[in-house]
Amino acid sequence: QVQLVESGGGLVQAGDSLRLSCAASGRTFSRYAMGWFRQAPGNEREFVGAVNWRGESTYYPDSVKGRFTISRDNARNTAYLQMNILNPEDTAVYYCAADRRPFRGSWYGISSADFGSWGQGTQVTVSS
Repeated sequence: QVQLVESGGGLVQAGDSLRLSCAASGRTFSRYAMGWFRQAPGNEREFVGAVNWRGESTYYPDSVKGRFTISRDNARNTAYLQMNILNPEDTAVYYCAADRRPFRGSWYGISSADFGSWGQGTQVTVSS
């Protein structure tokens, strides 16, 4: 039903920026929070951040807070991940995912299990 397609990845140098996009199908896109995750070779999947259904609340882990910004354009059914001051540790496949339930009102206790539909990912490689 809901399909997600990530794009915007590539090879960049340390200190550079990238803007990833997540295009979603479906007329109910605006009801669900959107999350971003990443997985580096040999590492577990890591939560990068999320934006709520309204687009007015975001949540980030300390590892990316201040460098990454998540936003969305509900009119275009698209979520974004702006990544600044990239470093080699940011190298990973980046995935977007949609919340399993609509109109989530709090980030308390949020986990990967709360997200259902996933995209195929886009590769981000940061050279030193």
